[in-house]
Amino acid sequence: MSFTQTELDVLRKAYASGALRIVHEGKTVEYGSEADLLRRIRMIEQEIRQTSTGSSSSIQNFSFGSFRRG
Repeated sequence: MSFTQTELDVLRKAYASGALRIVHEGKTVEYGSEADLLRRIRMIEQEIRQTSTGSSSSIQNFSFGSFRRG
């Protein structure tokens, strides 16, 4: 499923205001708790991040060079 930044912004605004019922583009969704809403926000953030980077994983791999003085 593909989400937009606008949808994410609507959810963030609802979370910030303490609302659990969201109406967006004629659709109404009611979340059972703030934790449910926050989980949805995090899931959408991850999907948007993956879509924008083209990554299928949310974990970035880094490596650091090392050296030793003899």
